[in-house]
Amino acid sequence: MARVIMDTGHDLYLALQKLDLLENSPEHWWPNAYTFEVLVGAILTQNTQWTRVELSLDNLRNNNILSLEQLANTEMELLIECIRPSGFHKAKSKNIQTLCQNIIRDFGDFSNFQYEVSREWLLAQRGIGPESADAILCYGCRQEVMVVDKYTQQLLQALGREFDDYEEIQLWCEDGFKSDDLHHDLALFHGMIVEYMKRYKKGKIIDITPLS
Repeated sequence: MARVIMDTGHDLYLALQKLDLLENSPEHWWPNAYTFEVLVGAILTQNTQWTRVELSLDNLRNNNILSLEQLANTEMELLIECIRPSGFHKAKSKNIQTLCQNIIRDFGDFSNFQYEVSREWLLAQRGIGPESADAILCYGCRQEVMVVDKYTQQLLQALGREFDDYEEIQLWCEDGFKSDDLHHDLALFHGMIVEYMKRYKKGKIIDITPLS
């Protein structure tokens, strides 16, 4: 297998960009980016496939409760039933409703939340870890932050890169970018990694030759 050398995250970004991985994806990769739906999707997608998340989002939409105010006040039994397809439905329902209630308490509405929320605030919320927080910041709030998921870690390992923690991977991924539209580039960078892994990861084997 060819050895592929990547010195910075931007080097990997450019190599992925040449493969046209996002040709059939939404403009910012995440469906309905920069809307309230991203916040809900970021929690629902924990430990499950996106196809399952879409079923849950459709259920919420069909019951007219896919909004900040509705989710903050809806009956828990209905919420649990709507998001059942995403798994861990009781915990996720509680986490989503509590998060919505806290957003209303601390920010008033989703628009203010988008402009004022910090990573620290998100990480203090129940059920929100670094990956979910960064997904909300990047795809929901237009902030300049790279989302690091298991695919990112696995691809970098296949490229011979070893890191001690999430933040170290994130710093490497963000290194080398000089774009005036950095939040958009980082959103696409994460999306390209996910699409690459879907295409070139077979079992535990990751084919890195397309990046050479």
